[in-house]
Amino acid sequence: MIRRSLITGLGVAAALTLAGCGKSEAPKTATPKELTFSILSAENQQSMGPLWQPLIDDMSAYIGVPVKPFFASNYTSLIEAMRFNQVQVGWFSAVPALEATERANGEILGRVVDSGGVDSYESVLIARKGAGVTLDKVLKCDKSLNFGMGDAKSTSGTLAPKAYLFTPRNIEPAKCFKTVRSGSHQANVFAVANGVLDVATNNSVGLVFAKRDNPQIAEKVEVIWSSPPLPESSIVARKDLDPAIREKMRQFFLTYGTGTGPKADKQREVLKGLAYGGFRPADGSYLDPVREMEAAEALVDARRSGDPAKIAAAEKALAEIQAKAAQHRATNPDA
Repeated sequence: MIRRSLITGLGVAAALTLAGCGKSEAPKTATPKELTFSILSAENQQSMGPLWQPLIDDMSAYIGVPVKPFFASNYTSLIEAMRFNQVQVGWFSAVPALEATERANGEILGRVVDSGGVDSYESVLIARKGAGVTLDKVLKCDKSLNFGMGDAKSTSGTLAPKAYLFTPRNIEPAKCFKTVRSGSHQANVFAVANGVLDVATNNSVGLVFAKRDNPQIAEKVEVIWSSPPLPESSIVARKDLDPAIREKMRQFFLTYGTGTGPKADKQREVLKGLAYGGFRPADGSYLDPVREMEAAEALVDARRSGDPAKIAAAEKALAEIQAKAAQHRATNPDA
């Protein structure tokens, strides 16, 4: 989610320096003297810093350990920083959250809900108002349009449009459009609004930020396609973080902005600035839709390769993921 990156030279340099500080994961430690909390910049550090700092300050006070922010400009930097224990906790959208649990010793502490209590959002395609770009025109694949994709690891910017729109129609974006380029959600909004791109991916939350922060730009774009609901962002912590601190961190997020009184009211204002309503309990199973999308894409790639062994393996992997997800839904209908 979205909360989505504007790639800047300084951000990339800092991220690469941070992620490359070690060659192996750091050993387990006792109670840390300081924690680092990673955040994917939806726009840039200058605009996102003031929105996140009050929550980070409250977090420090609640857990009794100083917390400093680390703003990353791309998804890979978030994962690598956690993998090498340069950050211990962070806000991740769905695809990088899944990768963090698989490659960076991460564990889901909770999931985000919006101001209405909804724990999902949608991937969208946007076009410039009045330009005559429709979904039918996009799907013609006549190489007449310039298309904007998201970060390669973006749930709404890349995976969902492929899984729900292009792949079912056997469309490969690289062969469909005049040009295809990757950019942040904010960059895509500006590019479409200014006519640099004809159509681009984005998401429903990114458009909320665009309307709030750049209403004149947001007014120039319109949504021409929306995906099924996608899992919202989550808070991920390293498994080897001191158990007492990790539990305090979990409780901090699950109780933040709840209750009554001036303190809770102030917390809700902080969440409002982030376009959040609060957090709910969650574990890795909430990312099952992402696992299914990734497995379905892997199966398509295997079929395109024509390799029977790859196809059989991909079919088996998808079936296993779908069966496990169905079982979880049956036993946890309210999850």
